[in-house]
Amino acid sequence: MGSRSEHLNQIGIVGLGLIGGSLGLDLQRLGYQVYGLVNRRSTLERARERGLAQSIDTNPSILSNCSIIILALPLSQIINPPEELVKALPENAVITDVGSVKAPVLQTWEKLHAKFVASHPMAGTHQAGVEAGQHGLFRGHPWVATPSKNTEPEALETVRKLALELGSQWMTADADKHDKAVALISHVPILVSAALLGTAIEEEKEEENTDITLAQRLASNGFRDTSRVGGGNPILGVDMVASNTKAIVDVLETYQETLEKIKQMIYSKEWEKLYQELNSSQEMRKEFIKE
Repeated sequence: MGSRSEHLNQIGIVGLGLIGGSLGLDLQRLGYQVYGLVNRRSTLERARERGLAQSIDTNPSILSNCSIIILALPLSQIINPPEELVKALPENAVITDVGSVKAPVLQTWEKLHAKFVASHPMAGTHQAGVEAGQHGLFRGHPWVATPSKNTEPEALETVRKLALELGSQWMTADADKHDKAVALISHVPILVSAALLGTAIEEEKEEENTDITLAQRLASNGFRDTSRVGGGNPILGVDMVASNTKAIVDVLETYQETLEKIKQMIYSKEWEKLYQELNSSQEMRKEFIKE
């Protein structure tokens, strides 16, 4: 990394949870000097122990010499950022974020910083917090930017190069189209998974009135895979829904219509129609998800 100037080598990360911590670990491996900003002293101490950045503080002034700053905060805090954070951001730094909803983020930050690039690295696990960061989280996964007509081309190129260095698959999209897409493939599955978990627990406890039910004992990989995202961080889940409400409701309504259609097939014992529906799903999955 000797070709970079010292200034361009300095990256700030605001928030050192799963995404921010993973960025810190990988960027250090790439030779960057990483500066981490956290809210709590306890988080600071553990982040230092884990080596999530070379320099970590609770004072936003730690970002003063950074040329790139990544906002790895919960969506609610990205959309409504603390005033002291905004004031601390260098005028010439490129600012980007990692939020999973883009239209409201773009609307907020275009007014706050001339070099802002709205982006979303689509990688994660069910873990959260300062213990969650891990090496290689972004490799092979999409990193989507949603530039507007006001996005500075040089700033967009800076974020693109960084994403590619981290091994991500770079792409760009319209912010509203991005939000509809993630509602479909990410946000609604979390809600469906949570509903399925709740249904399984309530149904079995009513039947057995025990702490460990038959369904729990029989649960295998299929149920684990289907229910995994419903067991994720509830704060992040609420943030997603609150920030992407219309797209999520639209997808949920379509999903309910599809479920109702399947339910009617079952009530009417239309097994041939149900077979055709399941067969169609099997074929569509092959086209939708390229494995």
